[in-house]
Amino acid sequence: MSEIKLNTQEIDKFVTLADINGIRSEIESAREVLMSGNGAGNDFLGWLKLPENITENTINATVIEAERLAKMSDTVVVIGIGGSYLGTRAVVEALLAKGRKNRAADLVYAGHTMDPDYYAQLMKRLDKEDYSVIVISKSGTTTEPAIAFRLIRQHLEKKYGKEGANRRIAVITDAHKGALHTIANAEGFPQFVIPDNVGGRFSVLTPVGLLPIAAAGYDIAKLLAGAKEMQEECLCCKKIEESPALMYATLRNLLYRKGYKVEVLTSFKYGLRYFSEWWKQLYGESEGKDGKGILPCSMNFTTDLHSLGQYMQEGERMVFETMLEVAQSSNEFTVPSDIDNIDGLNYIADRTLTYVNNNALKGTRDAHLSGGVPVIGLEIPRIDEKVLGQLIYFFEFACAVSGYTLGVNPFNQPGVEAYKTNMFRLLGKPGF
Repeated sequence: MSEIKLNTQEIDKFVTLADINGIRSEIESAREVLMSGNGAGNDFLGWLKLPENITENTINATVIEAERLAKMSDTVVVIGIGGSYLGTRAVVEALLAKGRKNRAADLVYAGHTMDPDYYAQLMKRLDKEDYSVIVISKSGTTTEPAIAFRLIRQHLEKKYGKEGANRRIAVITDAHKGALHTIANAEGFPQFVIPDNVGGRFSVLTPVGLLPIAAAGYDIAKLLAGAKEMQEECLCCKKIEESPALMYATLRNLLYRKGYKVEVLTSFKYGLRYFSEWWKQLYGESEGKDGKGILPCSMNFTTDLHSLGQYMQEGERMVFETMLEVAQSSNEFTVPSDIDNIDGLNYIADRTLTYVNNNALKGTRDAHLSGGVPVIGLEIPRIDEKVLGQLIYFFEFACAVSGYTLGVNPFNQPGVEAYKTNMFRLLGKPGF
């Protein structure tokens, strides 16, 4: 069984058992639509059984390539945008405080922005370091990563020569077609496949995430094992009370119907700030369409308690909170004692930072509840590959059920194309 627990003890002030019973048939029907594959977007359900379908040979091949890149590199540049980089960054940033393999590279990111100042700073770093590149794009023509690949490939060839540069590039793209697939075939780059039936925001457990995560020195087998445990739980549990993922989908839909239109994912762990960015893409692209959807936002505490925390406490009551609680830290410090005690901190002298941080969490939760903010508690024991795998699948499954309950297709993103059409027209792209 998974190690994720949903804490609903305080939510009964906002959602009753009668409310849950009132939506029960909708949630269970949405789950059935997902499981049967009869819903909208059913050609993008490859993520549903992905953890159990990835073979040991695929995992081994991914690890071998990751170690090859890391062996020759201080840094690996991950080129991608949206789901092609957010999942990787979410996992790697969360695990930074944890130990990793000796044969590991630091990851930096490109293709997620077109800001020239960002690339100026990146190139200065790459001038000084040995580096390799993982470029991720199904088509190879997405503007942001395509520009980044041109820039970085040019830099790579100037630094290492054409042949040397080619040995430092790995590609994750379509199995059969697309510009990047064509380039990789022509140049002999190692290729890994983005499955046709897995959309970008659900792709972190494919080579899209697995190759760079392994290059960063983390155990992708454990990541997949955790996801498989959560998959088994989600696929076997049909009743709301049996499944934390179904209960989460239920509560957020009920709160939405009660006028809470904004969900804020919060955490007191600094390393989870990019996990929140991945979560925002997952839910924003999946649910925000047809004039519907909960707006996903995030805050990192205690930092944001000194800014956005004011709005959470006393702003318009349209916000509910999902508070991600982590029981253990990977490292520990103790507050020192000071004989003069000028700062007045001796009352917590010899206490651990985990103790202080966890009490800040409890105090914040109580304050928000008393201020009229519904709080859903999501508890995990620690941050490691296995638990992150569980958490990724938990949110993916709940997102799909929640989207179907809202009455939208959780697997398309037609609104993403609007800015592209205008941008292409302004840039003078043929056909626009």
